[in-house]
Amino acid sequence: MNIVSVYAENHPRNYYEEQGTAIWDVPISSKYIAITFDDGPSSEYTPEILDILQEHNAKATFFVVGSRAQENPSIIKSMVKSGHELANHSFHHPDFTGITKEELIHEMDNTSEVLESLTGAPPRLFRPPGGVYNDIIVNTANEEGYMVVMWSWHQDTRDWKSPGVHNIVKTVLNNTRNGDIVLFHDFGGDRSQTVEALKQILPKLKEEGYQFVTVSELLQKHTKYNLLHGVNGVD
Repeated sequence: MNIVSVYAENHPRNYYEEQGTAIWDVPISSKYIAITFDDGPSSEYTPEILDILQEHNAKATFFVVGSRAQENPSIIKSMVKSGHELANHSFHHPDFTGITKEELIHEMDNTSEVLESLTGAPPRLFRPPGGVYNDIIVNTANEEGYMVVMWSWHQDTRDWKSPGVHNIVKTVLNNTRNGDIVLFHDFGGDRSQTVEALKQILPKLKEEGYQFVTVSELLQKHTKYNLLHGVNGVD
């Protein structure tokens, strides 16, 4: 499960944003946001989430754990068939604090192989478990062809802590801004609160004029990122 992002000794967040090597949100003037889910897929909750997304014509990006994707191939294929985006969230979801370059490549490669074998395409977005970032993680991911994608800090629902449906809904609706990347989880315990919160969040934001796009689609809305073909997942 994800915890508060850890600042690396090397550089703070704004350094990577200025370099265009990692993103937390996309500064745009139009009402597009990206909903993301970490840690799955879950055989129990992910299908429910897919149904809710379909009901509201919402696209999402799923940062999947390779070992769980391997265990749930039909769900992975359903995600792609429904027009959602698959991204890399490591193979075993280890603690990334102090991870070596070799360990990182191993985690990314194994997940990429699983997803490519199931979908025919490798992922091009990577989110490190726990939101841990430093030069080794960001630079290695970039070298391997990934854009590092975090999440809008004001849109961390902390749903992994089961804070209550009301609190999840309030976090998202009270803080929504154009270009947000919203963080949810579809694995790691009881995710029924996430499911119920989505039923309230999606129609309300649609009513306010927001469109739900994948992270790669969101990146295309900004000139700084839409030229990074092959890195951010845009063909």
